Amino acid sequence: MIFIAAGTQDGRELAGFILEHGYEVTASVVSEYGEELLNRYKGIKVNNKAMDEAGFVEYFRKNQVECFVDASHPYAANISTNAMRACEKCGVPYIRYERASSQLDYDKAYYVESVEAAAEKAGELGKHVFLTTGSRSLPVFARAAKLKDCDVICRILPESEVVREARELGFSPNHIIAMQGPFSKELNKELFIKYNADVVVTKNSGTLGGADTKFAAVKELNLPLVIIDRPKVEYTNVSDSFEGVLEFIKAYTEK
Repeated sequence: MIFIAAGTQDGRELAGFILEHGYEVTASVVSEYGEELLNRYKGIKVNNKAMDEAGFVEYFRKNQVECFVDASHPYAANISTNAMRACEKCGVPYIRYERASSQLDYDKAYYVESVEAAAEKAGELGKHVFLTTGSRSLPVFARAAKLKDCDVICRILPESEVVREARELGFSPNHIIAMQGPFSKELNKELFIKYNADVVVTKNSGTLGGADTKFAAVKELNLPLVIIDRPKVEYTNVSDSFEGVLEFIKAYTEK
């Protein structure tokens, strides 16, 4: 059985791709929405429990996992680290599917290494801060001293628990945009203009994550852009293509 961390669109598509090539596949997701999206792939099994290193080890040993494919979000470094350690302990081959970053040549782009640094930099660059970094980073932005006097807008998934968390953190309804991306350049521009953004904060999640259209919109509006760089993780094996992942799986399952 091939076990794949599939909490992203390309992760789900990769799980379906592997399934179509005749492998038994279990896809791991941590949200009901992600589980719903996997239902389109007939025959795929779903694990909906979050796992730490010990959880991966237990699962690998109980379910005869032949290979682990890490297609988790580019910023989910803890999942990758825990999975690699568990694979090493259990002798399970590990491969990381890593989507390409979007390229940006822009003199108003500021790269930082953490959410905390992004909050501080955004507070230095403007008073109307538009967040496109997802819900998990909201607690840091909500409590950042540099943003205390700023008007902070967050764009998040339209899921009830996500919106509720934002409200509990102090974001008022008129500071919450609950929409499913990715977004076109034109829609990004309209939203930035509507909410008077004078600085945008994002992650480099690649073209599939909508980074390229955000970059283009920001450049056309001549706005400062704070980019939280991807975590530095030393993956044991990496591929940027579905075919490369499949070849890796074949090498370990067809001996």
